[in-house]
Amino acid sequence: MIVPAALLLLAAAAPDSASKPITVTGHVWAPFISPMGEPFRPRSAADDTVANWFNQADRDRDGFLTADEMQADAERFFGLLDLDANGEIDPEELVRYEWEVAPDIQVMSKTRRAAGQSRPQDLDERRAERRRSLEAEASLGLGGALQGAARYSLLNIPEPVAAADADLNRGVTLAEFRQAALERFRLLDRERAGRLTLAGLKALLPELPVPGTKIKREPKARDSRVGQSLPPDN
Repeated sequence: MIVPAALLLLAAAAPDSASKPITVTGHVWAPFISPMGEPFRPRSAADDTVANWFNQADRDRDGFLTADEMQADAERFFGLLDLDANGEIDPEELVRYEWEVAPDIQVMSKTRRAAGQSRPQDLDERRAERRRSLEAEASLGLGGALQGAARYSLLNIPEPVAAADADLNRGVTLAEFRQAALERFRLLDRERAGRLTLAGLKALLPELPVPGTKIKREPKARDSRVGQSLPPDN
């Protein structure tokens, strides 16, 4: 996997060790997408991506994640996305997020052709390609109620960065991002304990297929996780 040059520059520009760069290595078929949209990809088969995010956000290392810590982690990630440091993730920066930082959130991100790859002209070849595409979608659990980042996240929010745009002006301010972090913390804190545990969060993850296997879902099945779910196809 080729790491975009922009991300390398971001990593080099991190002010201190607490501001970790976006992880862009590992097995891209099954990342973990944090509640605010940051992708964490395993560097090995034993790498615990949910724990990687949790331990990063749990600044006092007490084993619990508070609303303040989640907002602070959101602010850190916001700084990585706000390239011009003007206090807003604008439409161009949103496009960069969706195509470079977390292309996994695109519905067809695992089956689309690479740039410059031509479409088969022969009818049988096109049919075979379509069949392979459908099989790939099924193996990834696509379809039904799971869309975008919801396939790899704790909440059913297909595009977690854009969803923070509360006033729908096609830009996300730091205040909006921090407010979204607070609201998502409250959604995850089902016991109203004021803190989250790693074990409790892991229980909310959607089922992911082992490579080469399939997960069967009913066409109109709804995700049981709270968030901004998409309606099933009619």
